[in-house]
Amino acid sequence: MKLNIAILPGDGIGPEVTNQAVKALKAIASEFNHNFKFTTADVGAVAIDKHNDALPEETLELCKKSDAILFGAIGDPKYDNNPSAKVRPEQGLLKLRKELGLYANIRPVKAYKTLLDKSPLKKHIIQGTDISIYRELTGGIYFGEKQTSKDGDYASDLCSYSREEIERIAHLAFVAAEHRNHKVTLVDKANVLETSRLWRRVVKEVAEQYPDVTLDFLFVDNAAMQMILNPKQFDVILTENMFGDIISDEASVIGGSIGLLASASVGDKYAMFEPIHGSYPQAANKGIANPIASILSAAMLLSHFELHNEAELIRLAVEKSLKLNITTPDINSVVNTVTTSNVGDFVEDFIYNPKDTNLNFKNIHLGQSTII
Repeated sequence: MKLNIAILPGDGIGPEVTNQAVKALKAIASEFNHNFKFTTADVGAVAIDKHNDALPEETLELCKKSDAILFGAIGDPKYDNNPSAKVRPEQGLLKLRKELGLYANIRPVKAYKTLLDKSPLKKHIIQGTDISIYRELTGGIYFGEKQTSKDGDYASDLCSYSREEIERIAHLAFVAAEHRNHKVTLVDKANVLETSRLWRRVVKEVAEQYPDVTLDFLFVDNAAMQMILNPKQFDVILTENMFGDIISDEASVIGGSIGLLASASVGDKYAMFEPIHGSYPQAANKGIANPIASILSAAMLLSHFELHNEAELIRLAVEKSLKLNITTPDINSVVNTVTTSNVGDFVEDFIYNPKDTNLNFKNIHLGQSTII
């Protein structure tokens, strides 16, 4: 298969983790005789510094001409600490989602057996957890009309949704549930919000087309609590933009690190794949950033194009790296000298030699990944 992939590394640790995902994709292309072309462009704070624009036109055009986008992370403290900044890194990501029509964000959440003790939650609570969160991505309060009074003492953000916006992501969630454990949980606040009441009405109607899928409902405050008390009860979670943002980040405690969570943002024509963590600028260029979420995002990219064997090989490589403790310090208390690049090297080695790959721990201290 031939794919043109736009690489948007972004800010902070974005370039480091994205490099490891590209490393894995290049190995897949070599092993399976695919032709992947990678083209890099600026987005976020780095784009503001260079172009005074968080999403330069040339970056947007590259994305529109590409088959898929591999995204890193955006954000910089100099903008976080300046509420009066007119141009902000996050505007680039929001505009990219809107321009490309990326209305559905898909976030898998899995409790890996080898990492159960890394979570602050008890093992018996999280063991066996396997959730897929479907978050609506281009509507709701994040994209609604925003106003601030001239004196700065009043502000408002409009939360609005249409039937069409709800239906299209609901169908994706129900189709996914048909291939999983046949359950969809709608997370809303229908006891308070008119938009949530619309979500319930529309999702109930969509559910009638999927008789083998069970639909239930949770208010978002209860859902947040249930995510901690009994995450195994969930199969597919369907929710609106802001609730999905909060719930999916909360779910990161199940795996023990936000550095493990990948995501896909898809629309009718375009698709983008990215780790859900932020730019973590304090860790930039120190070799301690966890690249697994970015590598798993590359696996989701392959699955999107129905390259399922290739995607599974990357996932197996990740599981082997976790089993052997070839991981960065956020989840590794045994060998704290494993770097971001070491993890990527190991995944690359595994792709080339899935039956024989192991790691010589003497060599990993030298920054080398070795087949033994």
